[in-house]
Amino acid sequence: MWPKLRELLYMELDSIKVGPVDDFSCFMNAVIDAGAFSDITGYIRYAKRHKDARVEFGGGYDDQLGYFIEPTVIVARDPHFRTMEEEIFGPVLSIYVYSDKDYEKTLKIANQTSPYALTGAIFATDRQAVLAAHEVLSHAAGNYYINDKPTGAVVGQQPFGGSRASGTNDKAGSLINLLRWVSPRTVKETFNPPRDYRYPFLAEE
Repeated sequence: MWPKLRELLYMELDSIKVGPVDDFSCFMNAVIDAGAFSDITGYIRYAKRHKDARVEFGGGYDDQLGYFIEPTVIVARDPHFRTMEEEIFGPVLSIYVYSDKDYEKTLKIANQTSPYALTGAIFATDRQAVLAAHEVLSHAAGNYYINDKPTGAVVGQQPFGGSRASGTNDKAGSLINLLRWVSPRTVKETFNPPRDYRYPFLAEE
């Protein structure tokens, strides 16, 4: 499956135009600042020199006229490779290719890897594969997508939850969130108060 997907993926990535935000023909622009540029390119440099990964697409960057980084794909031989486990807030995608027979094993690795549990996605045409992922990854993401891009929830439109280091319970965008800001109060008023402390079973026969 990977060779076919690889061809399609790289064809699409090759069509992405990178440039300034005032050029509306550009799909992607620069990263936000020098700090982000340094962090992201650090991951790329790390992958380029490490034996357990290879940069298969992109990998170029330039900060002469802005903090521009090419869309980059890193293929890791180890599912626990650094770029597979750490968040990279930039145009870097890390891929681990696994054998078909290792599908559920790989799902468990994905479930146990990240300290965060906010957003995730599964892409599959086999319904059993979708259901297996749904079961194994039930606590891996509060915002979970099936065959859709994992863009994150839009506040006020798509409420979601989270867990682990992403925080717990509801996030902004749901009426449920209001419960975080209130304290329940229970009031009981009796209009027919008891006249005796004794329970009925204590009465004499």
